[in-house]
Amino acid sequence: MINILTLNTTTNVFITVGIVIVLTGIFLLSHFINNKINGKAKPLVLGITYFFSFLSLVGATIGLLIIWNFPFDQYIFNVGADLLTSLENSVGQIVSSVLLVFIALFLLKIIKLSISRIGNKPSPNQKRKKTIAKLTQSLFKYTIWLITILIVLSIWGVNVGPALAGLGIMGLVIGLGAQKFINDLISGLFIIFEQHFDVGDVIETNGFIGEVVDIGLKTTKIKNWKGELKILANGELTDVVNRSRYQSLAIIDFGVAYESDLDKVYEVIKENLPKMKTIFPEVTEDPQLLGVTELANSSINLRVIARTLNNQHFNVERQGRAFIKKTLEENGIEIPFPQVVVHEAKK
Repeated sequence: MINILTLNTTTNVFITVGIVIVLTGIFLLSHFINNKINGKAKPLVLGITYFFSFLSLVGATIGLLIIWNFPFDQYIFNVGADLLTSLENSVGQIVSSVLLVFIALFLLKIIKLSISRIGNKPSPNQKRKKTIAKLTQSLFKYTIWLITILIVLSIWGVNVGPALAGLGIMGLVIGLGAQKFINDLISGLFIIFEQHFDVGDVIETNGFIGEVVDIGLKTTKIKNWKGELKILANGELTDVVNRSRYQSLAIIDFGVAYESDLDKVYEVIKENLPKMKTIFPEVTEDPQLLGVTELANSSINLRVIARTLNNQHFNVERQGRAFIKKTLEENGIEIPFPQVVVHEAKK
């Protein structure tokens, strides 16, 4: 068997070209497989193909080094010796850095658990507490990581004094060039501390209606009933309608025939309206009959209003229309179809 180390230069060149061709074929095959695989198995196939591609690359590199008589074993020995020497000289610094990182993670975990309990504890101001809790958690996270990084740098011999001064100057430069970013931060502070809205409120802004799921210093996240999540910069929230601050109002319009006795209609509706508060728990006050709102082409239109819990008026309006229709039918009051009166001209 021919020793690989004794092969001449020409043979080494051919072997090198062959290894490169095989390696290229493996990469092309992996790319082809990844493009053809779809579905739930794709992440697993991607991981396997990338793993074998990496092993092929490492094996080919080691093989080429051996073929060209590179002192691989001596190189590994020297690197290992240098690494052991560096580790021996830096054991204290490594242990201190790792310990600091674990302390930072532990503090963040404790803060997260404590703040989440405050935000989730039932109270009249639960939404407000939840909003402040999210903001406080975010501030603690950035502060703890910044302090941890500075202490780790000082452990490794970096003079953090000039670094802090440099950060101040860099912050000034960034502030001058990032006015939009600063505007978003200031707007976020005003939104939170002036309580324009809280996490859990339903708001309308820029034509989008949804529930506030997160308020940050930079952005606000809103999710609508379809599950769509809209992320808006706080500086863009200039026209906001908060639909959760006060009780909602359900408006129910219905029509009766022109032949109907309005006194009877009023009596029947007023007599049955208190039942809505019993049937629908969302109704907070007895509904009211406002009276006639329009003399339409085919009907006399009337309006009923009812105070409801926040954003519960849609369901009350739907169920209320069915309730009024049933009530009118039970009392023989006609709800007319659209109709047109035609007059025949006399000849």
